[in-house]
Parts: sequence; structure tokens; C-alpha cells
Amino acid sequence: MKIAMVWYSGTGNTEAMADVIADELGGKAEVETIDPSAFGPDDMNSFDAFAFGCPAMGAEVLEEDIFEPMFASIENSLSGKKIILFGSYGWGDGEWMRNWEDRCRANGAILMADPVIANEAPDDEARERLKEAARDLIK
Repeated sequence: MKIAMVWYSGTGNTEAMADVIADELGGKAEVETIDPSAFGPDDMNSFDAFAFGCPAMGAEVLEEDIFEPMFASIENSLSGKKIILFGSYGWGDGEWMRNWEDRCRANGAILMADPVIANEAPDDEARERLKEAARDLIK
């Protein structure tokens, strides 16, 4: 199974989450980490599944300069695609993730696990949920 892991991290917290997923998938799938600035609609048919990670920014939105434009460009290509979502936040209640999940479902994505969020750096509970999400992604 070939998985694209596309994430943005400003503080390193979402990157730490991506590392947990990559470690869990090691040896079980072919994982390609791709910078969101280098990912687009043409890449959607090159992978079997996708792990998207982005922290909450501003007023609980996806990072607006790099990640959001990329995600908006692939949104119409999500139908039938297996995905997981993850990201960190420092304030708010996770509204950005609920909105992101709704966007994915509205575009036909198959969410293989509940999105995983972490307040700042991922704690032990978030790490376990990330491992579970990674395993669910390759089912």
C-alpha cells in the first residue's frame, strides 16, 4: 500500500504527530512524506491512502498560505479516497478539525479513523490515537 503523508507544521507539534504515524506505518506500507507546496490534484491517483496533517491557525482555520490552498486544490478529488486527518492547536476547542472533517466528508472522502487533535505537543493519549489511526488507514 502506498500512502501520501502531507502535513504542515509551524511549531513542530504537528510534525511530531506525523512522526508517530510514520513510525507506526514503517514496514507495513510505503509512506511518502510530501510538502504541501509540492502536492496537488495530479498526485491524488498515485496513492492508495492519505494522511493529512495541519495545525489550527488564526481563528481556528487551516494554515492559510501553504496548506489551505493545496487542500482546496485537491478537495474535489477526495471522493472514494481513504484518508486520516491530524493536527495540533493551542487555543479553541477543535472547531478547525470539525470543519475540515465536514469538508472531507462532503467531498466523498472515506475517513478511516476519527481525526486526531493534540493541544500543543501530542501527549501519550494522542500518540496512541495516532497509532490507531495509522493502523486503520491501512486496513
